[in-house]
Formats: sequence, C-alpha cells, structure tokens
Amino acid sequence: MSRQHIISLLLENEAGALSRVAGLFSARAYNIESLTVAPTQDITLSRLTLVTVGSDETVEQIKKQLNKLIDVVKLIDLSESFSLERELVLVKVKKNDAIVQKIEALEGDSLARITDETDGYLIIELSGETIWLNEFLSSLENELIEVVRTGVIGLSRGERALTL
Repeated sequence: MSRQHIISLLLENEAGALSRVAGLFSARAYNIESLTVAPTQDITLSRLTLVTVGSDETVEQIKKQLNKLIDVVKLIDLSESFSLERELVLVKVKKNDAIVQKIEALEGDSLARITDETDGYLIIELSGETIWLNEFLSSLENELIEVVRTGVIGLSRGERALTL
C-alpha cells in the first residue's frame, strides 16, 4: 500500500549535492512531491525535506540509496515518528468582503493573514498542515489568481532530532 513519507536529511552544503539527491529519484523513476532545502545554523550543512509517495518497502529502498550518497550526512523519516509538519502558502485574490472576513476569522489562530493589499488585490499568507491548506484553497477555488507553496517542512516531536 502506498502512502506519503516525509524524509528529512542533513546534506553537505556544496555544489551538486541537491542534484545528486534529485538524480537518485529520477534514475529510479521515483517522484518527489515536494522539496525544501536551506542551510542550517552550521553553514557546511543544509537540511533537505522531501515528500514522496510509495510503499514502505519502496521508501525503505529510497532511504538506503540516499544514505549511500556521499553528500548525505544523516537521514530521518518523519513519517515514522510523532512529528510536526507545516507548509507556507502565498495566495493572490481580488479583494472582496467575504474573503477579508474569512481571513480575519483565522488571524487569531495565526493560520492566515493579509500580507499585502495593492490595487484591489490581496496577498494572503497561510501556514498549516497540507490537508488543511488544500481544503482552504478549495474553498477559494473560484477566487484564486495565483498560488505559490513552499513544500512541507517538519521536525520530530520530543527528544528525537536530526542533529549530528
């Protein structure tokens, strides 16, 4: 049975490292659903978080192959533990009272806020779990002008951590 896996890894912060990770997926015809990468507080390392879908056996093979890459320092499958995942979305819509009320209702929960208003258009910043974001975007479907998403980021809860 296929399911979503969120894999996070520490990777050498050098030219070609990201390309080698993507190449591993491409060469084996695996798909990356989303990908985020940025340097860590240690400038020699980047943290890469990717989402892929596959059976547990297939994803286990992916993890084994990733661990063989020289650039990969450490890897964790966030799907195997209690973790917190979030995604950031920016949405552009034409301003109307219904949308403003919808966003204002969520502002108290820090899930959404209007970050720009120019020429009758709004840019809305949304943050949350992918499922909630998908539902919220569906509710605005006819209003959406432009949408950009960061992809999933996540951390294990409690003591478990992706550190050296």
